[in-house]
Amino acid sequence: MKVILFGATGMIGEGALIECLDDPEVGQVLAVVRRPTGRSHPKLVELIHQDFADYSGVEEQLSGYDACLFCLGISAGGMSEADYRRITYDFALAAGEALVRLNPAMRLCFVSGSGTDASSQQMWARVKGETEDALLKLPWRSAHMFRPAGIQPLKGVRSGVTSYRVMYAVLGWSLPLLRALLPAYVTTSVILGRALIHVARDGDERTILEGADINAVGA
Repeated sequence: MKVILFGATGMIGEGALIECLDDPEVGQVLAVVRRPTGRSHPKLVELIHQDFADYSGVEEQLSGYDACLFCLGISAGGMSEADYRRITYDFALAAGEALVRLNPAMRLCFVSGSGTDASSQQMWARVKGETEDALLKLPWRSAHMFRPAGIQPLKGVRSGVTSYRVMYAVLGWSLPLLRALLPAYVTTSVILGRALIHVARDGDERTILEGADINAVGA
């Protein structure tokens, strides 16, 4: 399986990249990034691309892939709705429209978040929900929305958000216990990465995978 990965320099995307590189059934990973990942691996190809709203100049590099793992995202804290929508909705739809045209048999695995709801009064949840709805309307082979809640970073993965790093440093010891007690609300970067790969390869009857679904598939 040949995979295109967005967000490889973020916490979720980095976790997915590690699992892709370790999985013998993933033959190649194209990481679409603004800056290098800092990793070197025979399977890894990096496409340094600055304009995530326009892929017209790199279409040849995006052709011939089986699945897209879209892990690109940002915290909505302190952001205006217009800026958050540009990164969350506009970037995802630009990539989706280009990829589904270039790779008609492609599967999409899009990382959203627990609580996503297009009718929500919370800005981030509404924008994420609208993004999910728009992506699901595109003619993929199949599309699957992943909605994790808490994520424990493993294998050296680090969050790019300072407040999250502090939280993990202070509360990290409790996450394995919380994951055992509340499997619908806590997962790990390893389990999420494996779940993304599994669904990208084999599909799933569900278009929405909540936390408990992610843990079951990723296990």
